[in-house]
Amino acid sequence: MGNVGFLSALLLAAFLVAGVVGARDHPGIGVYELRSGYFTAQFTNYGATMLSLVLPDRNGKLDDVVLGFDSLKGYKNDTTYFGAVVGRVANRIAGAQFTLNGTAYKLVANDGNNTLHGGSKGFADVIWRVHSYDTESHVTFTYDSFNGEQGFPGDLSVYVTYMLIGTDKLGVKLEAKALDKSTPVNLALHTYWNLAGQNSGNILSHEIQLFASKITPVDSALIPTGEIRDIRRSPYDFLEPHTIGSQINEVPGGYDINYVLDDTGSKHLKKVAIVQDNHSGRKLELWSNQPGVQFYTSNMIDHVVGKGGFVYTKYAGLCLETQGFPDAVNHPNFPSQIVNPGQHYENVMVFRFSAH
Repeated sequence: MGNVGFLSALLLAAFLVAGVVGARDHPGIGVYELRSGYFTAQFTNYGATMLSLVLPDRNGKLDDVVLGFDSLKGYKNDTTYFGAVVGRVANRIAGAQFTLNGTAYKLVANDGNNTLHGGSKGFADVIWRVHSYDTESHVTFTYDSFNGEQGFPGDLSVYVTYMLIGTDKLGVKLEAKALDKSTPVNLALHTYWNLAGQNSGNILSHEIQLFASKITPVDSALIPTGEIRDIRRSPYDFLEPHTIGSQINEVPGGYDINYVLDDTGSKHLKKVAIVQDNHSGRKLELWSNQPGVQFYTSNMIDHVVGKGGFVYTKYAGLCLETQGFPDAVNHPNFPSQIVNPGQHYENVMVFRFSAH
């Protein structure tokens, strides 16, 4: 416990000291820690962002397994979305436009001609309010998205809760309620994981199992074509666990694709993925209620200076973003992401961590 407390204090102090100028500019931004035994996580209300998660390996050695920055300034200038909650609509919307109930909406384009992760100032780049906080149980952030924000229709109340479950699980709940107009909503958590430690190198030796036999293929601009394709016995097939690097050279640029999660018939959350780092013995298991998960191997990371001055390069981390299908608002055959007034949207994730 002493080592955990010491390392946690160092992480918190480094963030606060390095980000003191940003804190003065924005006094409403803070760092919030959750702790249970050897499990320590930190978050900020800037972008409802996960800053760190410290876990022991099989020998009790503690490491932060989340990529990120030492200072608030790093997150404010970030183009990688490290640890952030992205929205109003995660992933891409083709042509930065859609039509809903006979009305055409033009959005802010920030990825060529397309909208990515909610626009040039999406939910990852706003200051959320702290709704409630208890260091031994949870932190809940809330944000009131306004009609016309980045071009999206209607007022939207949004809540993000990070909660400890026992001594080995982290629950994440992303919620939204449309107040006055129908609107697309697709929130996602953009945490980059490296189970060997955020400063250990790449994740190509991580072993992953994805409980999905189909993907939604994309074009050269990473916009879904509308097809739902079976990927069994292809380089995208992780139904049986194998290392990320084993076939990545057969996937142009690396993995960055929405997997269609298999329907297990469960009335509760369905298993999404298992990730194992055999060097440290750490294992991550993920469950969710969403129809898809974006598996991304940080292909676009290029010499980003992160925590402790460590330089992140291509394949430095992996993202598992549970979500609705990308560009669903322009593909009627995809599960709808439209939330009507009075309706409740919810994306639930449960992460379980262990080391063997």
